[in-house]
Amino acid sequence: MLRRNVRLRREYLYRKSLEGKERIRYENKRKIAEALQEGKPIPTELRNVEAELRAEIDLEDDKTAVPRSYIDDEYATATEKDPKILLTTSRDPSAPLVQFVKELKIVFPNAERINRGGQVISEIIESCRSHDFTDVILVHEHRGVPDGMIISHLPFGPTAYFGLLNVVTRHDIKDKKAIGTMSEAYPHLILDNFNTKLGERTANILKHLFPVPKPDTKRILTFANQSDYISFRHHVYEKRGGPKSVELREIGPRFEMRLYQIKLGTMEQTEAQTEWVIRPYMNTTKKRKFIGD
Repeated sequence: MLRRNVRLRREYLYRKSLEGKERIRYENKRKIAEALQEGKPIPTELRNVEAELRAEIDLEDDKTAVPRSYIDDEYATATEKDPKILLTTSRDPSAPLVQFVKELKIVFPNAERINRGGQVISEIIESCRSHDFTDVILVHEHRGVPDGMIISHLPFGPTAYFGLLNVVTRHDIKDKKAIGTMSEAYPHLILDNFNTKLGERTANILKHLFPVPKPDTKRILTFANQSDYISFRHHVYEKRGGPKSVELREIGPRFEMRLYQIKLGTMEQTEAQTEWVIRPYMNTTKKRKFIGD
């Protein structure tokens, strides 16, 4: 099993390396096509490969011309079965962290929670692979306050690292009457303002944690991005009075997430390639948004 995992992972990384070469080739063909359409000379650096690329351009159509992306090969079969998630914590979790993870277990359908104990990450990941788990979520804390969440997709990645801020559990919501019972129906998802390439990647990681809901489900989960901070809210709605009268009730928990790294591997693979990471100098670019507008 270990050798098979290594082989499949190597095959994925090879396909990923091809993506960069295909994109460069696509850009070169685009430059040649534009030059021909505008009647301009072919760029000097492309004249050696002009004949070969023009032959490819003549055989392509609108669909085949676009370079293929292997970056989401990990989710190619994600819709064939419902996700199965393992939830765990850092070692020796505090009572608030345990309570928060218990609530997350209901937020994510088909999730199972385990006590971390003395288990190391590599053992947890290998056990999850053998038991057909699709994702592992690890929640960290600092002095009793949840401050980090790692989402690792199995069997080969990717792994997204989020910081957690302003965590409010269900029983800490001020309006106690609005809490209600925690619904376990498969929820509808609202993913707002994930319109950059990194935003689409982040939304893809988040949405595949949830199965397809039934049309009449009255449970709604919202991931709303603003200035690269993702607000999570959990509501249920009920129709009151007329057909256009709807009452929305927050049932918690609520928190903010900030993406700071994506790796092309699972969380125990320290050598995995970094797909994206926030750098210290990025904090000074306040007007620049990475996930959405």
